[in-house]
Amino acid sequence: MTTRREPTARQLRLAVELRRLREAADLTARQAAALLGVNPVQISHIESGLSGVSEERLRRLASHYACTDSEFIDALAAMATDRTRGWWEEYRGLLPTSFLDLAELEHHATFLREVAILYVPGLLQTEDYARAVFSARVPELTPGELELRLRHRLRRQQLTVPYELLIHEAALRIRVGDKAAARAQLTKLVELSESDSLTLRVIPFDLDGFGRAASSMTYVGGPIPKLDTVVRDVPTGLAFIDSEAQLTAFRTRFRKVGDVALDPERSRDFISRLAKEL
Repeated sequence: MTTRREPTARQLRLAVELRRLREAADLTARQAAALLGVNPVQISHIESGLSGVSEERLRRLASHYACTDSEFIDALAAMATDRTRGWWEEYRGLLPTSFLDLAELEHHATFLREVAILYVPGLLQTEDYARAVFSARVPELTPGELELRLRHRLRRQQLTVPYELLIHEAALRIRVGDKAAARAQLTKLVELSESDSLTLRVIPFDLDGFGRAASSMTYVGGPIPKLDTVVRDVPTGLAFIDSEAQLTAFRTRFRKVGDVALDPERSRDFISRLAKEL
């Protein structure tokens, strides 16, 4: 089987889950290889995402690992046999790999939940707002790099999965561009909030004791909860978080933030007022 030079985040997730299953069974890679009748190097390549795995081998491994969660095994098999070459592939070699991994993750998402503190999320940005965000990057992007990022971001916005956004008033008030761009962005949010797929709720400044505004997060639903993913911005790009303990913590964090956010109708009115103030 051909060895991959650069596995995608989705391929790495499958690899990580297979390694976790083996470790939960208290087997070494060498023992797993012996049970499967292959070279230990093949197990190493599968568990690092450098090689794919057939559905038949995956199910045999799951059986050797005494995994009885059929729903989980079916979901892993679907990941292993997926041959999707999405629109994001046209940007391979042109944009950082994390841009492509994010688009692929969103493509396979069953739902999205997001907490936004300082910026309107990319999935809801106007072209002028997105351009202003990319233009502020340090070091500066070349005109060609900026246009690539802009096209990629606007293409991501064609998602139709259920999307719940909790957005802080700070993100609504910070002007990444000029006043006209800010007004247009707020107007777009009001319009989008009417769609069936988006639930938008505002976290106002006028809220006592809100200590949860320190960090943004994007929670991406997988085919089953065990395969959910959290995406965080880090200094080096994007971090994809998938450990069960951290997923549980982020679910709780989102719920607690949601407990204090305005309801959708009041949020829509809130954003409309801000737009009129500009």
